[in-house]
Amino acid sequence: MSEQDNIDESDDSEDEDLGMWTVEDSWTIKGTQTGERRCGHRRSALTCVEDDSQSGFRVNTAMHEAKLVEECDELVEIIRQRKQVIAVKIKESKVMKLRKLAQQMANCRQCLERSSALITQAEQSLKENDHARFLQTARNIAERVAMATASSQVLIPDVNLNEAFDNFALDFSREKKILEGLDYLTAPTPPSIREELCTASHDTITVHWTSEDEFSVTSYELQYTIYTGQTNFISLYNSADSWMIVPNIKQNHYTVHGLQSGTRYIFFVKAINQAGSRNSEPARLKTNSQPFKLDPKTAHKKLRLSNDCLTMEKDESSLKKSHTPERFSGTGSYGAAGNVFIDSGCHYWEVLLGASTWYAIGVAYKSAPKNEWSGKNSSSWVFSRCNNNFMVRHEGKEMLVEASLQLRRLGVLLDYDNNSLSFHDAMSSQHIHTFEISFLLPVVPTFMIWNKSVMILSGLPVPDFVEGNSSEHQEQQQQQMGLCRQESPYLTGMKNCH
Repeated sequence: MSEQDNIDESDDSEDEDLGMWTVEDSWTIKGTQTGERRCGHRRSALTCVEDDSQSGFRVNTAMHEAKLVEECDELVEIIRQRKQVIAVKIKESKVMKLRKLAQQMANCRQCLERSSALITQAEQSLKENDHARFLQTARNIAERVAMATASSQVLIPDVNLNEAFDNFALDFSREKKILEGLDYLTAPTPPSIREELCTASHDTITVHWTSEDEFSVTSYELQYTIYTGQTNFISLYNSADSWMIVPNIKQNHYTVHGLQSGTRYIFFVKAINQAGSRNSEPARLKTNSQPFKLDPKTAHKKLRLSNDCLTMEKDESSLKKSHTPERFSGTGSYGAAGNVFIDSGCHYWEVLLGASTWYAIGVAYKSAPKNEWSGKNSSSWVFSRCNNNFMVRHEGKEMLVEASLQLRRLGVLLDYDNNSLSFHDAMSSQHIHTFEISFLLPVVPTFMIWNKSVMILSGLPVPDFVEGNSSEHQEQQQQQMGLCRQESPYLTGMKNCH
């Protein structure tokens, strides 16, 4: 191969290398340029944000500086005005006291002149040789001396020069301390809800709170909503549509009316002044249970109700009552229902059982039959005692439960919102049984007896032991209800209880 051919091949190789470099590296160049453009955009955006922040900071600072000058000028103007007012008062007092002092000095001069004339006359009388004239002159002088003595009180100064301006003592130490403490007004510290001081009825809750810097608070705002069990209070608080707000509260307590009975609420208290506001920690407070009485229109003909409709007693000799669809009419059970239907909330009542050994206590739908024992249908749920046997009953199926033969006070917890009905020994705090119920309709408390009497106590707060027992036994009772659906623990041959 000739030298020229080698040179040509070398040139071709260089061209190929150059072409390959151009194709492979052009994408790298473009990528680098794109990255540089993106970085440039980001730098521009950051620069804009920084410029906006600095501009906003400068504007905000200038606004606060202008506000500071304005407020200080107002304070100086107030001090100047007060200085003029106090100076005028001092000048007026000075003029009045000088006028009074001048009048007193004139009176003193007159007194001195009269005294001098009297002394001169007395000296001349002493030179009188005629006894008769001396006696007459002496009597006249004595009368004038008596008059001068009586008027000597005029010589006592009415104006004490040392105390002339004591009522104008200028003591601005308190104001000086206030001025020395001038600073930015800050939002008040968060108030604290005092749950131990809060009270409740079946439809009201009175909330009490305290604030460490109460004097800097302009007003309070109370916010509340129904507690749904949500533990994320931040998201709950941000759902503003569900909150009720009571603004412009001046005291550190407030009573909320018209609440649902047996319902738990979340409360916040907001302390407010011109600088801002801060919220308290949330407090969960609950209204008491719905109060109710026995409804006479539902009472069996052979039941006698007390005047307050809180006690029912078996009475074979009671007067006949007219039959109505609402009245219990069973031949083997004497029952009555409460006078309210419950469709929400958590409610607790107690039944004083006395010496009764045959009863059934529970709840029922309005449609539950009135001519048979409660619990023998799908519309009622009861805890029952038949002599020495305790059981729960629903849909005609019975299940034995453990309870003390000395059971005298039965606690009933109806948690409608959480679909449960539980029974407790209120004296020993023992949990007896819990029904898990998918409520479809409002329910009414029901009471049935075969002997003696029972008394109801309603509108009560839920005791702590009941809430504790309910959560502790929830899983266990769900398992029991599963067994109930299988019917295995139920006894079907207990004729003596019907």
